[in-house]
Order: sequence, then structure tokens, then C-alpha cells
Amino acid sequence: MATLYLVITSLIGIATLTALIPGRALGWWVPLWFLVSTATNELAVWGLILHLFMLAIGVALFDPGDALIRSALCVLTLSCLGTFILLKRHFETGRQLERALQIGLPPNFEEIIPIERRRRLSHQVTAKDWLHPISFARHGVKRDRNIAYAEAGKRNLLDIFTPIRPGTGRPVLLQIHGGAWLVGNKEEQALPLMHHMASLGWVVVAINYRLSPRATFPEHIIDVKKAIAWVRENIHEWGGNPDFISVTGGSAGGHLTALAAMSGNYAPWQPGFEAADTRVQAAMPLYGVYDFCNRAGIRHGTGIDDYVMRKVMKSTPDNDPEAFDRASPVCWVDDALPPLFLIHGSHDTLVWVEEARRFVAELSAGSSTSLVYAELHGAQHAFETVHSPRTSHYLNAAAWWLEWAYADWCAKRLQG
Repeated sequence: MATLYLVITSLIGIATLTALIPGRALGWWVPLWFLVSTATNELAVWGLILHLFMLAIGVALFDPGDALIRSALCVLTLSCLGTFILLKRHFETGRQLERALQIGLPPNFEEIIPIERRRRLSHQVTAKDWLHPISFARHGVKRDRNIAYAEAGKRNLLDIFTPIRPGTGRPVLLQIHGGAWLVGNKEEQALPLMHHMASLGWVVVAINYRLSPRATFPEHIIDVKKAIAWVRENIHEWGGNPDFISVTGGSAGGHLTALAAMSGNYAPWQPGFEAADTRVQAAMPLYGVYDFCNRAGIRHGTGIDDYVMRKVMKSTPDNDPEAFDRASPVCWVDDALPPLFLIHGSHDTLVWVEEARRFVAELSAGSSTSLVYAELHGAQHAFETVHSPRTSHYLNAAAWWLEWAYADWCAKRLQG
């Protein structure tokens, strides 16, 4: 039993280590590192409870004079201290996000938001969410499921989250799921954000889109644009404002979010609906890939480029340079962009943070659009898919930024 206890505590310690240290260029170990690290990191509150439980078992049931038990308790104590570091990083996320908003937005950005909408927002977090990490439903929110927006069967379905309370002219947020352009579903990601924004009076739309390897880019972004066109034409039936559509998504969804924001009304990606208005009014990409050509060599050793060429583009930059440029948000930088809020974790194992840093540098140099960039210390890929202290801070910041983007758009529209 002492040996088993040492093995279990050692595994707990290794899991904590993966959350503390960024995993880089690990080959086939990358998916395992990512999964273990994300679970350990984002469930750190429950991890701390597990550590205390295991410490209690070790003290109560085993002889502390046993060398194996002493080793196990030492590992567990160090792992517990590591978990405290993880939690410290979680609670520091609020200051990081608030600082990013203060740097990227006008000094009075909170005052631009009408008082009746501002009252709903907060900078505070409470334990009620992260003690229930996979309980996403919010009081006063309903969900209409599996509405067809195009003709590709289940891959062209969407869900709509709305407040139960009747209303009209509500701002719209469209969520694009991630999954390496290969997997994923509207049922799986960004559920904390979607329920949160609907509870604040937004209409939120979550979409599926065609996936590789069956789909070849640009079919993915064509579906996103079909969804935007459908929302613009129909969302008034759910109380949404068709003139204000914001987009968000993480990973592959972050790539498609940035691309949708930057390629509005690009006719070659609107076959059969060229006249539809597919511009969006704000975009919040999370931990996305922003350059399919990897011009800066950031992803060397990750395998992403080979995967994109074989499964997504089914070509190479040498054979079709224009297609790869068009698929890269970094090549769309200009002044005709909506406000952007980019978020990336410093410990992202799948898409390294340098990807976001370079994209932000290109945007800063080549566009005058409103740009907010938040780099979250210690955050992994897909950090916000469950409730945690970090997710709570992120939801607050996302709501403030989205409300600011909507208020700023309304003010500019009134001005002419």
C-alpha cells in the first residue's frame, strides 16, 4: 500500500509540474501534456482539495517513519505548494485583463457604456461558479438548438442563447468552436461565455461548420460567412440586432474569428451569396493560429504546418502561395478592421504565445483599429472551457470589452 500511495502522489506531482511548466516541441507527447496540464491547471481549486485529502490519508493511515511514505508526503507537499502557485496565477488574471483593457481602450471606456448596461457588469469574482466547474446554465437563459443556417446537414446547424425576458435590438455574439479544423462541436466550447453573455442581455449564436479532412479550406470560413449572413437576416426573430454582430472563438475558432473579422464581404468566400453583408462589428479571437505560412518560423518543431498542409489546405505554400496568404489573418491587416480583443495564455502547449505576439505586432504597425491584447500568465490552451477563477476573470473582462464595443458602435452610428 505504501508503494501504491507513492505512485499516486508521484502522478499528482507530475500533473502539477505539467501545469507549472510550458510544454514545448514535445512531439507525440504534446496532446497528453496539454490534456493533463489543462485539467490540472483549470481545476486547481479541486486539485488543492485532492492534495489536502491525500495528505490526510498519508498522515492518518501510514507510518510517517516509512521511507516510502516520507518520500510520498514530500512529493505531495511540494505539489501542494505548486497548486498554490497555480491558484495565485488564476487570481492575478483579473489584474492582467484589466490592465490590457486600460492600455488598449480609451481612458473613459467604462463611462461610454450606458448606466443601465454597466450595472450588470462586474470586476469581482465569486466561488459559486468554479466550485461547479462544468455547470454552465444561467438563470433566465434559454437555448434553441439545431437550427439550420445552410445545406450541409449537422455541420451547418446553430444554437441560439437568449434571455427568457422578452426584448428587441439586443447585441449579438457569434461563437466559432475550435478543434484543429478537424473536430469539435457547438455543444462543447465557450459554454461559460455564452451563458454569461446571454444572462447579460445578449443574443449568442453557436455554430457548427464543415470540418477537414472532408472539407478543404476555404470551406470552413465560407460556412462562417454563411452563418453571419443568416444571423443578419434572421436574428431579429430572437430579439437580436442584425446590425451589430461580434464574433469569438478559440484555437481553430480563433483563426476563423480573426479571418471573419478581417475579410468582411470578400466575394470569393461568399459563393452564391456575394451580395450578403458578412462584416462583423467586433472580434475576440482566443489562442488562434494567425499565419498559415509560419513566416517567422515560430511553429518550428510543432507539426502544425505539416498538418495544415495535409489535412486543411491540401496543398503547400510553394504550390499555392495566394491561398495560404488568404488563409492567414496576418495578411489581412489594414485600417478597415473592427475592434479586436486578442487573448492568449503564456503556457499554451498547442499554439505558442509567440503566434499572438507577432500578430499583435503586425496589427499595431499596420492598422489603426482599436486593439486590446491580454497575455495570461500560466494559462493553457482552451483555458476557459470550464469554470475556474481564471475563467471568471475572463468572463468579466470579455463582458466589459463587448459592452464597450457595442456602446462605441452605437455612439459612432449616432454621429453619422
